[in-house]
Amino acid sequence: MELIIELRHLFATVFLGNLGSNLVFPAIADITMDSVCPGRRDQCSLAFYLTAFQQAISGLGAMILTPWIGSLSDKYGRKSMLTFPIVLSIFPHGPKAILAYKRTTSFFYAYYVMKMLIAMISHGTLISLALAYAADKVSAERRISAFGIVSGVFMTSFLCGNLAARFLSIAAIFQVAMCLSLIAILYMRIFLEESISIQNNSLSHPISKMEYGGDGDDDDDFSQLASTTFETTSSLNQITSLLRRRSTFSRTATVYFFHSIALGWTYGSLQFYLKGRFHSNKDQFASLSIIIGGLGAISQTIVASSLSAVMGDKKLLSVALFATFIQMLILSISWSFWVVYASSSLFLLSWCVLPAACSIASKQVESHEQGKAQGCLSGIQSFAYAISPLVFNPLAALFLSEDAPFNFPGFTILCLAFTTLMAFVFSLTIKVSHPPISSLEDH
Repeated sequence: MELIIELRHLFATVFLGNLGSNLVFPAIADITMDSVCPGRRDQCSLAFYLTAFQQAISGLGAMILTPWIGSLSDKYGRKSMLTFPIVLSIFPHGPKAILAYKRTTSFFYAYYVMKMLIAMISHGTLISLALAYAADKVSAERRISAFGIVSGVFMTSFLCGNLAARFLSIAAIFQVAMCLSLIAILYMRIFLEESISIQNNSLSHPISKMEYGGDGDDDDDFSQLASTTFETTSSLNQITSLLRRRSTFSRTATVYFFHSIALGWTYGSLQFYLKGRFHSNKDQFASLSIIIGGLGAISQTIVASSLSAVMGDKKLLSVALFATFIQMLILSISWSFWVVYASSSLFLLSWCVLPAACSIASKQVESHEQGKAQGCLSGIQSFAYAISPLVFNPLAALFLSEDAPFNFPGFTILCLAFTTLMAFVFSLTIKVSHPPISSLEDH
């Protein structure tokens, strides 16, 4: 309860900022297939290929930009950087609203390109900055609980968004989503306080600094700022340096990468698989998402912190990964939609992967590097999200078609299950070290 009160404005910002995107999520498959495969209500290979390309380009862009934004937040503040993903989340709703009324191919591709470009900046940025903000505010011992609540708030917004989508028409969904994004921006700018002390960073020298009547050193200040920003924003160098500096961080990142390959495909392409396999619709997928969101909210707000206190972050990570492996196995052999519903019960454990991994990683860096660390994990996740659809979407399209080499529609999910098994094996090699002393002294 103390954490909830202490971070209440962050949780409200995260909830509102993510609610709009989750509201439109269940309708995307129907809109995509109606636009690119009109008259087809089941399998559409083109939908798989377009989703793969969009997710790959967005993931590669986010891999570079997310660590950059995270590093800038260490220097210029979390609140300033949080503004970007929330503001950008508004723009795709306009083309989506058009699609709700007129689902022509030209309108769909306009939305498709806009969403792909905006996702390069917004994808993964909100969660990584929220985790860094929480790490600024709480001690190392309480981070697993704080991270769990942040992740739980994301899942609660996922639950509420899908629950609302279950009862709203497609046209109304996009209008409500745009209003929610605007409310999120206003709430954050009014109520959310900066988490970094001015004395310890460059908040006193904003990114956009315009002074009139200065002392004639504007050019020097600009040159110094440009040089510092360039050094700070070398995303690939940041990821490499963190991976080399601490073996615990690098092994945690490896685990996160393999787990994200399965998670990325599930998030981006599962609804197309379910539509092709079981002819599911928006309402069925929304109902499934409600179950997943409810279990995820309970898992990350209550189960993650409770189990971590008993078994530690490392063991919790391994248990959650093994549960994910079993879940993917069941999903791969599912013969009816009720089996998909039943397998979702394992999300109670599998959703603990994110807070456990992020908690381990946060304890391996100094307090002034939390944004960089969480941004690097999100960048690695984005890279996995880029690879996953390129490899597995064509495979899924093949095994759902009449030209499949053998009759096993869930073969793609079986392959993804083995990536989670690899993540589980790597998690057993993690050796959790004590956090840097300076990260505790600040709290």
